Amino acid sequence: MQIRVNGNSLAVDAPEDMPLLWVLRDLLNLTGAKYGCGIGACGSCTVLLDGEPVRSCITLLGDVQGREILTIEGLSKDNSHPVQQAWQEQQVPQCGYCQPAQILSAVALLNETGNPDDEDINTAMSDVLCRCGTYPRVRKAIKLAAKTLRKGEAT
Repeated sequence: MQIRVNGNSLAVDAPEDMPLLWVLRDLLNLTGAKYGCGIGACGSCTVLLDGEPVRSCITLLGDVQGREILTIEGLSKDNSHPVQQAWQEQQVPQCGYCQPAQILSAVALLNETGNPDDEDINTAMSDVLCRCGTYPRVRKAIKLAAKTLRKGEAT
């Protein structure tokens, strides 16, 4: 089966009912999406599918054919994406386990809402659990990234 991951068309030899998370981690060696709960509740396995956050632990390989998958590895080659830069500047990560999912969820939010308010951020980010509780830093980082992205559009 052919799938598109991070802008590349890749051949995958796996059954259609295999969870996307296992395809990414075990077959493609893209380990940014993490295994958390395995039932789609915690969000650690979040990737973007056609720009929308999805839980890769409950998304089946057969459901992604012909669609674009974006993992944290494909967001930027050198951590230069404005969300990644804001994450670093605001010192968001502590343990780091949920950070790929948090960052991708923030990217999806900013692609949809260029200037999110606290309610927008809380709603969009509530699907990825952070045991470290860095939610205030996440909020600051998203606002910083939004500001950076708006400045980039103006130039």
